[in-house]
Amino acid sequence: MATNKSKAKSAVKPADAKHNPDALEVAKKTVETKAVALARKVIMPSVTGAVTMRAFKKNFGEIDLMALIDATQVQIQAVHDGDMKRTEEMLIVQAHTLEAIFNTLAQLAMGSDIMPKLETYLRLALKAQGQCRATLETLAEIKNPQPTAFIKQQNIGVNQQVNNDAMPLAHGKIKNQPNELLTENHHGTTLDTGRTGKAIRTNQELETVGAVNRR
Repeated sequence: MATNKSKAKSAVKPADAKHNPDALEVAKKTVETKAVALARKVIMPSVTGAVTMRAFKKNFGEIDLMALIDATQVQIQAVHDGDMKRTEEMLIVQAHTLEAIFNTLAQLAMGSDIMPKLETYLRLALKAQGQCRATLETLAEIKNPQPTAFIKQQNIGVNQQVNNDAMPLAHGKIKNQPNELLTENHHGTTLDTGRTGKAIRTNQELETVGAVNRR
C-alpha cells in the first residue's frame, strides 16, 4: 500500500513556475545571437517607455512589464495607422495637469512671506504656464495643420521662373545684363553720331556774345 501511494505522488506534475512581472520576454530570430536579440528588444521605444512608465506608476501597484509593452505598442500602431485620438486625449489631459500645477504654484507664491520663495514659486508657475500654452498649440496644430510645406514649394517655384528669364552663357552660368545705354561700345555704335546737325531758325533774336579774355 505504501508503495502504491508513493507512485501516485510521483505521478503528479509539479506546479507551474510563478510568472515574473519584471521579466522581459525576448523572441530570438534564427540568424541572431542572444546578445543581438536582447539589444534589439531593449532599444524599442515601447520597451524603454514601458520601463519608465512603470517607475512612475508604482502607486497603481505591480504592473506587468510585458503587458505594458504590448499596450504601448498598440498605441504606436494606432498612430502609424493615422488614428490620433489617443494623442489628442493625452495632450488635453497634460494641458489641464499643467494648468493645475500653475495654479498650485501661484497660490504658494502668494502665501510666501519671503522674497526668495515668492520668486521661486512664481518662476516655476510661469514655466508650467508656458508648457501648458505649448501643449495647447501642439494640439491645435494637430487638429488644424498649416500648409507650410506647400507655401515653401510655391515660393521656390516662383524664384525659378524669374531666374529662368535671364540669358545663360555658353558655360551654363547666368549672365547679369548691365545697363549699356551710356557705354560707347554697344554693337559698334556710339552716342555721338559724328555728323553736324542742320541749323534751325529758333531763338534768332539773340545778341552776339562779347569777347572773352582768356589766358
